[in-house]
Amino acid sequence: MIGRAVRAAGLAFMAAGLAACSTTAGVALPDLDDWETRRAVLTTAEEWEFSGRIGVRAGDEGMNGKLWWRQDGTVYRARISGPIGVGTMFINGDGREVSLTDGDGGVTELDDAERDLRERYGWTIPVTSLPFWTLGVPDPADDAAVEFNDDGLAASIAQREWRVTISEYADSGGQAMPRRLMAESGDIRVRLLIDSWTFR
Repeated sequence: MIGRAVRAAGLAFMAAGLAACSTTAGVALPDLDDWETRRAVLTTAEEWEFSGRIGVRAGDEGMNGKLWWRQDGTVYRARISGPIGVGTMFINGDGREVSLTDGDGGVTELDDAERDLRERYGWTIPVTSLPFWTLGVPDPADDAAVEFNDDGLAASIAQREWRVTISEYADSGGQAMPRRLMAESGDIRVRLLIDSWTFR
């Protein structure tokens, strides 16, 4: 029964017609009525983007800025703008390699994105799993412990030495999607406020 629901939801997601989940045109998500369906559909969603605000604190270092993230299959592009002393930076990855373009236009290949960002700027973000956590589901590549709110949505995800707390959801693409999140690991605190989602 669940398998049929998951397959049906996945097909509906691929074939959905035009709708709006923000001011940008996109497709409406299928009904995500239960956790297994929600996890299956969102984990395999291939084309989507969000924009919002990010704040990071790591020890005595930190930054606040705007974050735009676009996912196309395994390829992602992220733009962080506004950090004082950094300017606009881009992080691009394809599932195998990750590169950083800094505010001066210099390009650096990152062997370990989280570690290399911390060494370079004093702060970091969980690049590897962030696409899944922002969707409100665990990264399928690693084991995770999920706690749920009264609506059956993920309230927290513990994974990869990180704890992600999702304190607010908002309607996007016709479904409840994370709006306010915090990811913590050691002395690192990453806060996200997502203003808009677009699914394609």
